[in-house]
Amino acid sequence: MKNYFLLSILLLAISLSVFSQKAYPTLGKVTYNDPKLEKLLPKDSKLEVLAMGFDWCEGPVWVKDGGYLLFSDVPKNTVYKWDEKNELSIFLKPSGYTGLGAYSNEPGSNGLIIDKKGRLISCEHGDRRISAMPLLNGGKVTLSDNFEGKRFNSPNDIVEHISNGSYYFTDPPYGLAKHEKDPTREISYFGVYQITPKGETKMVISDLSRPNGLAFSPDGKTLYVSQSDPEKAILMSYPLLADGSVGKGKLFYDATPMSKTGLSGLPDGLKLDIEGNIWTSGPGGILIISPEGKLLGKIETLEIASNCAWGNDGSTLYMTVDGYLCRIKTSTKGANW
Repeated sequence: MKNYFLLSILLLAISLSVFSQKAYPTLGKVTYNDPKLEKLLPKDSKLEVLAMGFDWCEGPVWVKDGGYLLFSDVPKNTVYKWDEKNELSIFLKPSGYTGLGAYSNEPGSNGLIIDKKGRLISCEHGDRRISAMPLLNGGKVTLSDNFEGKRFNSPNDIVEHISNGSYYFTDPPYGLAKHEKDPTREISYFGVYQITPKGETKMVISDLSRPNGLAFSPDGKTLYVSQSDPEKAILMSYPLLADGSVGKGKLFYDATPMSKTGLSGLPDGLKLDIEGNIWTSGPGGILIISPEGKLLGKIETLEIASNCAWGNDGSTLYMTVDGYLCRIKTSTKGANW
């Protein structure tokens, strides 16, 4: 009798647990170009929609200590917080523009990371800077807002190197009111920069037309940079040198032909998994590309995918897709997780 009672309690607990799990709506599908993708994304993988109604989502980052996700809504100048209870709240507003009056259509923060000190590092369009802010007590400080005395265009995405202590970020014109034709531009090119542990800002790449997302290989020896140029929609790879600068770049993947087929979206935010596969936004959704540069498949998002980030135990990929926040559960884990 006692065993029967305990079994009944156990079954009831399991039933309550199952029924308490929220069923999220789904979006799009996964297409498989190579059987290897099935080891990363099982055939029954679903792209879940966690929240919607945003203007343009960007910069997702998982906060390990808190168990929640932060992401930018760039036009709304806001960073939102989403947790596992599906509670959505405003985490930070203003997020990227603290001035008076209108600035541009995309004044807020874009790329976000949590650095090794546990701070929120933000690429701020409106204030044209890289900032750092403790998560609990607030109080932003500027890490960099100019190169050789000239203000940045609109810092877009950022990554911290796992061992050398530097930040690397891109600076396209998307946050300026008139983009590349904006009269307030002070730098004539769209660069990739390094902020050293000493606080120095150095130019490391100056010959890309629209640098956007960036990420390091699992061993930290290669920097990948995406270019959001419809005429040259590519991913580049650069060897990282001993002094923190980068060597000569080479073409890693060309998505231009795919872009020319009419699929919406361009290479933008990207992340790597522990095996060195690249998960990058691109034409039609999130492209999964092998370390050798072969397209394994795609998460078709139907709307334009802007960025992605690993979360939970490192195996869940969160995605910002136009006005949606989405996720998909994988069979791998994020690099340097």
